[in-house]
Amino acid sequence: MQLSPVMERFVMHWGEMGSRWGVNRTVAQIHALLFLSERPLHAEDIAETLGVARSNVSTSLKELQSWELVHVVHVKGDRRDHFEAQHDVREVFRTVAEGRKRREIDPTLTVLRDCVTEAGKETPQMVRTRIKETLDFMELMASLFTEVKALPNAGLSQWVKASMKAKNLLG
Repeated sequence: MQLSPVMERFVMHWGEMGSRWGVNRTVAQIHALLFLSERPLHAEDIAETLGVARSNVSTSLKELQSWELVHVVHVKGDRRDHFEAQHDVREVFRTVAEGRKRREIDPTLTVLRDCVTEAGKETPQMVRTRIKETLDFMELMASLFTEVKALPNAGLSQWVKASMKAKNLLG
């Protein structure tokens, strides 16, 4: 696959941003490539296009599949697995947000709930209050996420725009 200069810039930048978000650079670049691609790509195409080792592509594709950001498709007449990414950016956002919530927020909520339950008299009242306030806020954000996740794609964009208007009205 031949990348235009704009496509190459997007893929390279997505890789840089991925590393800032805690995602391996190659994983993010492969996701960007598949996101932009008009057709499913097999691992050899990906390795050649990005100039990375085939083994690195395989490992990266497994990680992207675990995040549910890419999936395998079969192309008639070709025995190799081909991969494609979700092309709706709102669905990509939802998938990433859901994965991060599952991996980061949910375990934190569990620990915070345990801390609130286990905090006894030996724990200073100020500490118990801070932990409880943190739990309350994180539960509120998790509830907000659940509500936003349930919105249809068109509703999501409308909700974000309305939220921005409300923010401006509230100062």
